[in-house]
Amino acid sequence: MKILIIEDEKEIAQSIKDYFNSNSIQCETAHTYNLALNKIENYDYDCILLDLMLPDGDGFEILKELKNKNKTEGVIIISAKETLETRIEGFNLGADDYLTKPFHLSELLVRMQALIRRKNFNGNNSVVFNEITIDIFSKTVTVKDQKLDLTKKEIDLLLFLIGNKERVLSKSAIAEHLSGDMADMLDNHDFIYAHIKNLKKKLNQADAGDYIKTVYGLGYRWEDE
Repeated sequence: MKILIIEDEKEIAQSIKDYFNSNSIQCETAHTYNLALNKIENYDYDCILLDLMLPDGDGFEILKELKNKNKTEGVIIISAKETLETRIEGFNLGADDYLTKPFHLSELLVRMQALIRRKNFNGNNSVVFNEITIDIFSKTVTVKDQKLDLTKKEIDLLLFLIGNKERVLSKSAIAEHLSGDMADMLDNHDFIYAHIKNLKKKLNQADAGDYIKTVYGLGYRWEDE
């Protein structure tokens, strides 16, 4: 799960990031309009938390850019603006939720999780694919009621693959999902092969189907047998 926090008040952004990190959620931050545009143009996120008042631009313009680029991230506006007109404009431009400052971090977390469930997993707390069940919040995976010992990265990888089943995912796309913009600093993406290999081995040992397919020269795809 990867979140982008677009917030010019660095203390607020850091407090959200720290709280979400403590709940095993990867976060990136953008404190300016231009940096936010750069990130949404070059990376994909599960959810964007958007402040409307930025020092060098308007949050509504970011919503327009997301729509123009056909981006599918869920967006929660977090703003001190509390008017009916502002809310309506935000929703008309594609925002999914609106939370007025000040807010409780626990409420923001719950709203974000609910939004991702609606967008990616039809509102379910569990993801089920044949004999595999993933509890999104407890971060547990079972195969035929047998609990698997997976790392956090392996669970994130499994959710990413299933959430994009039948689509070829490049190594760079997987690296970005698992490591965020840190992926650009890596010399290579060999660690993706190691994560794929370990995940396949653990699923096979639990007698799960062989769903992870290598598409040579392109990446990997999750497909039903």
